[in-house]
Amino acid sequence: MLVHICCSVDSHYFLQRLREEFPNEKLVGFFYDPNIHPYSEYRLRLLDVQRSCAMLGVELIEGPYDIEGWMSAVRGYEHLPEKGARCSICFDRRFTVSAEKAREIGEKKMTSTLLTSPKKSIGQLREAGEKIASEQGVEFVTVDYRIGGGTQRQQEEAKRARLYRQDYCGCIYGLTMQREEQERLADELFSPVDGRVLPGSIEERLQLYEERLELEERGRDYRIVRQKFLNYRLKLGWVKRKKETLPSYILPYSVMKRRYTNGKVITVADGLYWFNREEIRLMTLERYNELAGTRFGRTDELVFNPPPFDTDLAVREEAGLGLWDLSPMIVLDEVPEGKLEIFIEAETYRDVREILVPL
Repeated sequence: MLVHICCSVDSHYFLQRLREEFPNEKLVGFFYDPNIHPYSEYRLRLLDVQRSCAMLGVELIEGPYDIEGWMSAVRGYEHLPEKGARCSICFDRRFTVSAEKAREIGEKKMTSTLLTSPKKSIGQLREAGEKIASEQGVEFVTVDYRIGGGTQRQQEEAKRARLYRQDYCGCIYGLTMQREEQERLADELFSPVDGRVLPGSIEERLQLYEERLELEERGRDYRIVRQKFLNYRLKLGWVKRKKETLPSYILPYSVMKRRYTNGKVITVADGLYWFNREEIRLMTLERYNELAGTRFGRTDELVFNPPPFDTDLAVREEAGLGLWDLSPMIVLDEVPEGKLEIFIEAETYRDVREILVPL
């Protein structure tokens, strides 16, 4: 039986129940989820499904990641709620490719771990699955493992196996609507031009779960704990002089009340240029290199290939900005005389991140 898999939390318990109910069926997992966005989240979910299937001894096949095709298929349905027409199109697409894969590898039955997701309608899934599977000459097996306390046991099993527990369904549209309802910043959608891993980001979690696998391979025990912290995301920023945009690098936790200001330097001390508005500090690239222990030749090199995030935090501290200081700090090749215009759109917000603790 081919089992379409959406995530490890749903599949780990589901596969075990399938084995109990269909002991004579060889189970083949098929991870096909082109709806998941961004790609780093896709990689993270696949990583944990691979770990889960390895624990259970289930063969796993990865399907193509066709986000462009998926977005084209749901065009016009972007703003519909969960369990609506967009989800039906999404099921149809995933079930069609899954049924084709089942026929390709010679399996006569297929099912999907979506059936055990509490956020999905079993009736909607059954209707889509049976129709599409029959067109491919495959039987769609509908099971309900939510009833009789199944959902609770599923969560207990996920906790016991220390699976990755995502907090949104997967697609960009469901994510943005969920974050709007929660009045939370959708920081999952931030992708810095410099490619740096930001705190609390999906990329940081992906690194953590890759490190977790390395510990398990070496037989090391560990714990994954949660940490509350003040997070930061820079959306947009620039510095201009006489309408000319200057190469500039804005350090983390630089926040301005009105986003835009203009003024001039009024004091220079300890390598810092103090601006007369918004508590802004400026520093030259030479001074940044001294504090960071780097050797950048131009500020634009720093912008597109910065050091680790923690290095910038250390620079702020070395420059005299304490742990709770949100004053803007900006690096320029040289700090010019005269009037400057500065724009910073950024957010600080309470957040929670996972921390890997080897034991």
